[in-house]
Amino acid sequence: MERRTIGAGALAVGAVGLGCMPMSWAYSTSRQRGEESLRCVHQALDLGTTLLDTADMYGPFTNELLLGRVLKERREEAFVSTKVGLLVGEQHIVANGRPGYVRRACDASLRRLQTDVIDLYQLHRADPEVPIEETWGAMAELVRAGKVRALGLCAVGARAGRRSGSALHDTTLEQLRRVQQVFPVAAVQAELSVWSPEALDGLLPWCEARGVGLLAAMPLGNGFLTGTLRPGEGFEPDDPRARHPRFTAEMMAANQPIVAGLRRIARRHGDDVTPAQVALAWVLAQGRHVIALPGTKQERWATENALAPGLRLTDQDMAEVSRLPGAQGSWD
Repeated sequence: MERRTIGAGALAVGAVGLGCMPMSWAYSTSRQRGEESLRCVHQALDLGTTLLDTADMYGPFTNELLLGRVLKERREEAFVSTKVGLLVGEQHIVANGRPGYVRRACDASLRRLQTDVIDLYQLHRADPEVPIEETWGAMAELVRAGKVRALGLCAVGARAGRRSGSALHDTTLEQLRRVQQVFPVAAVQAELSVWSPEALDGLLPWCEARGVGLLAAMPLGNGFLTGTLRPGEGFEPDDPRARHPRFTAEMMAANQPIVAGLRRIARRHGDDVTPAQVALAWVLAQGRHVIALPGTKQERWATENALAPGLRLTDQDMAEVSRLPGAQGSWD
């Protein structure tokens, strides 16, 4: 697989990573099976998908434990990314950015992942009760202690409001300016896809100017851009898409022209090319520091995703994607 570098330390990773959250958090929890997920991770590594993205809150904790079973055998082949800063309680999630907690959480993640060092340690969310510089300073201490190689920041949720364009990431850009004064940022994780391109305005230029990697979360639009979801099929109650304004039956039907456009482009490249691969190739075409992070727990999708970097979209393809209609949600 094509390799890309992120951060001043020129950390090399496969252009497509593996988002591990679906293996033990959200998304069809009734169909989460540990052995199937383990096979998925092994298959991804076999195909050059080196960046494995997890978080201590996924499960909580069980996602890191699952990855630890793979890393015990194949640590040298993986680039391990996990996150800190969110605690899961009964029916709620709270931020905790206190330095003492960050240090304890890192040690716990290292134990669960069965590794001596975390390649990329990301701040999941800033704690409104703690200056972000203090949290980031504690994370920087972990780098100096040899427990972490590089630091990353997760963007504030892109759907927290109904804004669009660069203003959507104003809060994240301000956080980045502040933490960059404490210790270099190696990567920023933010939603980026054909139907959620807002990171291209402001956030990606900031990253490109500094050699910072942009980890494109949800590059397949929570599964919609794969073309495998059908309006009206419904989602399990704990699946976040059950409450998402773009995933009502009416809005899924209204957004079908986006998938139809991706499918049209895929057909031009061959019968075995899929809309998902076109969507991933579009994300990768946005810049040399962009790494796509599709999430899956199935080998077949991990295999399909890993082949996407080999797809080169033409100028015609890119222009056609730019003409696709914007995504509609029930708030529109």
